[in-house]
Amino acid sequence: MIRLVKYSDIDFAKYNDCLMNAAQYKCYAERTYLDITARKKWDLLVYNDYDAVMPLPYIKKMGIKFIVNPKLCQQLGVFSNSDSLEINDQFLEFLEKKFRIWYYAFNDKNSFSRSLVQRKNFLIPKDLYANIYKRYSPKRKRKLRLDQEVAENALVIEDIDFSDAASFVKENMLGVDKQKDLTEFLRIFEEFHRIDSLKFYGFMYHSKLVNLIAVHLSGSSATLLGTFNDKNFVKLSGASVLIDQAIKNYAENRIFDFEGSEIPAVEEFFRGFRPQLHPYPVIQNSRKDLVINFFRK
Repeated sequence: MIRLVKYSDIDFAKYNDCLMNAAQYKCYAERTYLDITARKKWDLLVYNDYDAVMPLPYIKKMGIKFIVNPKLCQQLGVFSNSDSLEINDQFLEFLEKKFRIWYYAFNDKNSFSRSLVQRKNFLIPKDLYANIYKRYSPKRKRKLRLDQEVAENALVIEDIDFSDAASFVKENMLGVDKQKDLTEFLRIFEEFHRIDSLKFYGFMYHSKLVNLIAVHLSGSSATLLGTFNDKNFVKLSGASVLIDQAIKNYAENRIFDFEGSEIPAVEEFFRGFRPQLHPYPVIQNSRKDLVINFFRK
């Protein structure tokens, strides 16, 4: 039996136990991660006595609640000891019947009896760095062999101060149209950094910061939350160097998660590290769809 549990009524001890022992574990579903990205605006679908759980982040527009994954929260979905198509179908039916869904992403382990739209994600499973490096594409290996002049004047810093990182992000973040969106990304970065779960790696060239990556750390994953580049220095391959350094630091003990991309150039860049493709199912409705279905709920 599935029931809705409001945030204030969640038994977080049982929730955490279910998540940490789940076949589909994702850091995005951890309480701290969701509390920060969704500003504690999330409820929970619970199967029986927390045998399976499904977080439901939401926003409100004109007093109406819409289910939507918050920024930097790529995958949620159903979490249970073993993935069950039958139970997943029950959650999906409950979700679609009871809620207005703007955008909801399940995790890459969730399976359903009907097809859903798939998005791409790329992961490198835990392994020795030497083994991972061997699989890099020839092009990626060439990019990591810096020209002598660059190598002599470059420096990798593994923990950039937040203030310096924020200034660089503001100047070089692409694909963000609204100041409100940029402010929200920086808020999330700052809160993660404050609790020491986010590291900024910087590539310095002649003492100038020209590349930056943001890596979120959980117990079993290192997740690339952002790559930011000064467009005047992209040919230096600083982003490749930073990601390679992060993989070297974490991949033996953590899954390295690229977070995927639907942008061809970014996907090609990620594929150079030879990660595994792990697609995940999503439900997405346009504003028009939501208006059409408004009175059906």
